[in-house]
Amino acid sequence: MLAKILDPAQDELLKEERQLLSRLQVALVKFDAAPDHQSALAKSISQLDELFLLVIVGEFNAGKSAFINALVGSPVAQEGVTPTTAQINVLQYGETAGRQVKDNNLHVITAPAEILREIHIVDTPGTNAIIREHEAITSEFVPRSDLVLFVTSADRPFTETERAFLEQVRGWGKKVVIVINKVDILDNPQQVEEIRTFVAESAHSLLGFRPEIFPVSARLALKAKQGDPSLWPASGFEALERYIASSLDAPGRVHLKLLNPLGVGSALTERHAAIIRERLALLKDDFATLEGVESQLAVYQQDLTRDFEFRMADIDKILLEMERRGQDYFDETIRIGRFMDLLNRTRVQQGFEQQVVADTPQQIERKVGELVDWLVAADLRQWQGVTAHLAERRRQYKDKIVGEDSGQFHYDRTRLIDAVSRESQLVVDSYDRKREAQQLADNARNAVATAAAAGATALGLGAILTAAATTAAADVTGIILASVVAAVGFFILPAKRQKAKDEMRTKIADLRQRLSDALRKQFTTEITRSGDRIREGIAPYSRFVRSEGDKLKTVDEELREISAAIASLRARIERPAA
Repeated sequence: MLAKILDPAQDELLKEERQLLSRLQVALVKFDAAPDHQSALAKSISQLDELFLLVIVGEFNAGKSAFINALVGSPVAQEGVTPTTAQINVLQYGETAGRQVKDNNLHVITAPAEILREIHIVDTPGTNAIIREHEAITSEFVPRSDLVLFVTSADRPFTETERAFLEQVRGWGKKVVIVINKVDILDNPQQVEEIRTFVAESAHSLLGFRPEIFPVSARLALKAKQGDPSLWPASGFEALERYIASSLDAPGRVHLKLLNPLGVGSALTERHAAIIRERLALLKDDFATLEGVESQLAVYQQDLTRDFEFRMADIDKILLEMERRGQDYFDETIRIGRFMDLLNRTRVQQGFEQQVVADTPQQIERKVGELVDWLVAADLRQWQGVTAHLAERRRQYKDKIVGEDSGQFHYDRTRLIDAVSRESQLVVDSYDRKREAQQLADNARNAVATAAAAGATALGLGAILTAAATTAAADVTGIILASVVAAVGFFILPAKRQKAKDEMRTKIADLRQRLSDALRKQFTTEITRSGDRIREGIAPYSRFVRSEGDKLKTVDEELREISAAIASLRARIERPAA
């Protein structure tokens, strides 16, 4: 166990590392990281409590099993010309040779080899095996390793599948040593050096650094260990075993043990920080989409409000014209020459309705109808604009969704944008202008009826206005007749005429104000309701964008802090002892 060989300073580093990686585990859970990433980190942390893990990887025909047998000094791993390792084989020390099946993908092999007292050697399936599960379980096991020996073959060095797999290993931040096996098939040392140079340059280009490279012949090494020492120099194993011995002594093992989980943690931190940046970039576009919709709504409502005032001015003109006719009517009616007519209340009232009220209700109803049609058409255009905006967003984001790291975020986001887009399109497709206009007209009629105190909401708008205007006329003519009955004279009628005109002006002004206020209030409500319906339609998408944005920013800040802490801890571990 690692704790048995730690000094106090190393023990403190170990405790700090556990806390830091546990913090990363919590951050990955908050981020809804892929289960295999969370599992890889957990397994890497668990390796701190286990013996040093030396993992052997490579293609099945690179001679991995032969290499392991040469390293151990006995044929513990099965060799063959076809993929013989169909599972992970963990080689451990045991007084007797044996095999224990843990599960279909994990076997434990014991052997009385001294090297296995201090380390465990892991034999993995070939990275290019026909059975694709082989590569999957190899990839799953690499994050648990403390040191990776990458075995390639001198007859087919650094193949494309090996490059791809080595790039995965690099992604986990593992220390890699490359072994070129089967150099005994080459004709001379010059060929060995050419292949070594090729592998070194290829590895440097891929990994960004120059790993240790050892050309060996596992076949000659095993024969040398089993009784023919003359083959030992030609096997090239001397340099490799010396390197392993110096690297895997107690201080070296501690060094690698502490660094490797940090490598996994750093790789996961960088990987998920990149995913966060990608998602935040998508959400930035989503915010822009929502801001665009909101901007459209704001301009839409401002335009409607401005245009509405122009249309209301037309209605005001109609009422002002009725007021002017009323003034003319009383000038003509309330005079001594019309005395007998003034005594006939019905005639005066009928004359008022015919000459003053006239077709005012019909004109206003026509104008209100135009107002309704205008607002319904504007509402439909606004829905069409939002639908087009969302359709463009759907088209843009389809090419930006990544594959394996898409996860729940992309699923939820795609589902919401699709749902909101479909809903807005459904509104446009099913928009019933006649029904919308009828509902809006009914709302306006009811508002005017209430304002005019007509009390008959089932009446048409014109009937309501006629009733209101007639009531005003009756009030005014009542004043006129009362005045006539009370006193008639040259001085009385002019005063009463002026009073009637003033009363008429007040009544019409009041009617105009009540009608204007009622229509303005109702149409302002309808304009607001139109915007609210659109906002309500995109609310699930809007809430998701805001919620995910806040969560991603929180996790991003946490990962930045963890990344800095990992770098600091790594530097302290790598610092030479005083």
